[in-house]
Amino acid sequence: MSMTKRKPIYVLILPRFEDIFHSFYTGEITKGVNLAASRLNIDFLVHITDRSNHATWLDPTILDRKHVDGILFADIDNDLEMVKRAIMRGMPCLVLNNIIPEPINYIAINNYKAAVQVVEEFVKLGHTKIATIAGDLSTQAGQSRLDGYTDALKKHGFAVNKSYIRIGGFLRTPARQGAQDLLKLKDRPTAIFVASDVMALEAIDVAKSRKITVPGDLSICGFDDNPLNVHSPVRLATVAQPLVEMGRLGLEMLCQISRGKAKLPVKEILPAKFLKAESMAALK
Repeated sequence: MSMTKRKPIYVLILPRFEDIFHSFYTGEITKGVNLAASRLNIDFLVHITDRSNHATWLDPTILDRKHVDGILFADIDNDLEMVKRAIMRGMPCLVLNNIIPEPINYIAINNYKAAVQVVEEFVKLGHTKIATIAGDLSTQAGQSRLDGYTDALKKHGFAVNKSYIRIGGFLRTPARQGAQDLLKLKDRPTAIFVASDVMALEAIDVAKSRKITVPGDLSICGFDDNPLNVHSPVRLATVAQPLVEMGRLGLEMLCQISRGKAKLPVKEILPAKFLKAESMAALK
C-alpha cells in the first residue's frame, strides 16, 4: 500500500496526572509539538494514557504503520519496555524528558546539572541547612533533581539529612505537607530546593502561615519558570527549561527518523537555566 495517500500522522503519548490540562509541562510540550506539526504540514494525535496501567499506552491502531508514522512519548515514567514494544513492531519512536543509555532516541533536559547548580547557589549564599521537596520519583526528571541535590551536598562535604528530604510528587497537597514537616523541625532548614514552582508556591504559603519570612528566614528556589509565578508574594528563583523547544525538536527529529533521514540513535540533552530572584538570599 502506498504511504503517500495521506498526510503523515504522529502520536503524542501523554501520561495522565492530576490537573493534566493545567499542567505547565504538558502545555509547553504540546505547544512545541504543534509548532513543528504546522511547520512540517503533518498531523499529530494526542493519546492520554493511564499512568498506573502502562499496558493501555499502545493499542493496536497506534502500532499500525498504515495509520501512524511515529510515536513521540512525552514521558515514560521509567517504563522502557513500552518503548521497546513499539520499536519491535517497527514503529519509529522518540522519548522526551528521559536520558536513556540504550540505543533509543531521546531529547531530554539536564535536570541533574540544574539541581546541582541550585544547591551550589545556596551554598554560595552561606546556607548549610538545605532541604528539598522532591518531585514525582517515578519520573526521571523528579529522580534526577533529587540526585543532583544529594550529590551536590556530598560534594560540599555536607551530610545528606534524611529528615530534610520530603516527596511532593509535583503536586500541591503533598508539597504543602512536605513544607509543614520541614518547617516544624527543631533544626529547621534555612533553604529549600523545591522541584517545581507549583510546589514552591505552596512552600512559600506555608512559611507565611508560620510567620517565617522569605527570604529573611528561609530561602526558596523552585523549578520550571512557570507563569504562575506572577502570583508569588516574593519573586521566585527558579530554573527555566526549554520545554517548547524539546517538544518541537522531538517531533521534527521523529519525522526525520520515520523518513530514514536521521543518524540513529538521536540523543540530545538540552541545558536548563538557573534564574536568580529575591526568594534566595544570603544567610543572616
